[in-house]
Amino acid sequence: MTSREASEKEAGAPPPLGIGMIGYSFMGAAHSQGWRTAGHVFDLPMRPHLAAICGRDETAVAKAADKLGWAAAETDWRDLIARDDVQLVDICTPGDSHAEIAIAALEAGKHVLCEKPLANSVAEAEAMVRAAEAARSRGQLAMVGFNYRRVPAIAYARKLIEEGRLGALRHVRVTYLQDWLVDAEFPLTWRLKREHAGSGALGDLGAHIVDLAQFLAGEPLVGVSAMIETFVRERPLLSGASAGLSATGGVETGPVTVDDAALFTGRLASGALASFEATRMAAGRKNALRLEINGEHGSLAFDLERLNELSFHDQSEPAVTAGFRRILVTESEHPYLDAWWPPGHGLGYEHTFVHQAKDLVEAIAAGTDPAPSFADGLQVQRVLAAVEDSAEKNAIYTPVPAPSGTPS
Repeated sequence: MTSREASEKEAGAPPPLGIGMIGYSFMGAAHSQGWRTAGHVFDLPMRPHLAAICGRDETAVAKAADKLGWAAAETDWRDLIARDDVQLVDICTPGDSHAEIAIAALEAGKHVLCEKPLANSVAEAEAMVRAAEAARSRGQLAMVGFNYRRVPAIAYARKLIEEGRLGALRHVRVTYLQDWLVDAEFPLTWRLKREHAGSGALGDLGAHIVDLAQFLAGEPLVGVSAMIETFVRERPLLSGASAGLSATGGVETGPVTVDDAALFTGRLASGALASFEATRMAAGRKNALRLEINGEHGSLAFDLERLNELSFHDQSEPAVTAGFRRILVTESEHPYLDAWWPPGHGLGYEHTFVHQAKDLVEAIAAGTDPAPSFADGLQVQRVLAAVEDSAEKNAIYTPVPAPSGTPS
């Protein structure tokens, strides 16, 4: 124990929770923001300590550690897992490494946070769930990072649905539209290679909207009918490093092996109908995630580009005054907002990662199961697999294997 830790313990400060993060690009930066900030905003039972960050490029990861606030840097994820000052491993790597890293971390006695989608295949996700279940019996917890659940307006929408404000659900429609691949000269990054990403817009964006649909409805999708398409099948090879959603290409080209867009319908366990669209080819749409849920007593609508707002229609109101009304989700009574700013002072994208860190730290301290669990991630993976299966069979309706329980 260091002298600082000893003095903090004597002063009654919360014990540290050592975080080790693998990956330092777009998601690594976002997760770092969450870990750095959570303990300064919320009164947490444990204090996140950014112990070490890992990446293969020694110079780049050292620079990232300094910029993002990590105490140390590693170039081998196995060395990071082995560190005594790391109790939780945060996985922000491409999907092809999720299973290997997560299983190794759980077997080493570490808690795990893994970015979505949980894996690149159902088989990998199933292995991760088995490892998580075995680790749970030893006291280790595992969570998958579907951060949009932590938007206060979406969390509040879930509360309204749970309270029965919409009654029985009839329709769920969700779209997630981006445009960063519209340019056919955008280079062939790892996100466009099936061996690394698993799938394209389907896994990258579709995973989010499938999870949101099941989370808000409180029930799983039981079947889908789908079409997927790759519009640009050859792209320039990388001529340098890529960062986030930007990259530089050369003259030679290579094949795109993932989808550019996915369009599918589905049925929820209750019989409610759902529709989904995920694309990275919607010109002018930067990060347009929109959803609407219609029930027998009312409707809810949300737009990520106006993420502090929720639209609500109460069907019981007189027709002469009825209609969608705007709820500004910034009151202290709304989810997460009692620790933030006065009403009307909105939050942003990065705050979802702060809330994610808060929820996981509290679950670890209490020994309770965090949500979404690896089992929830597996359920999403089963839906994605059914979408691809349906698309290969000319959009034939394809059942989704039943999960062991409802989404948490």
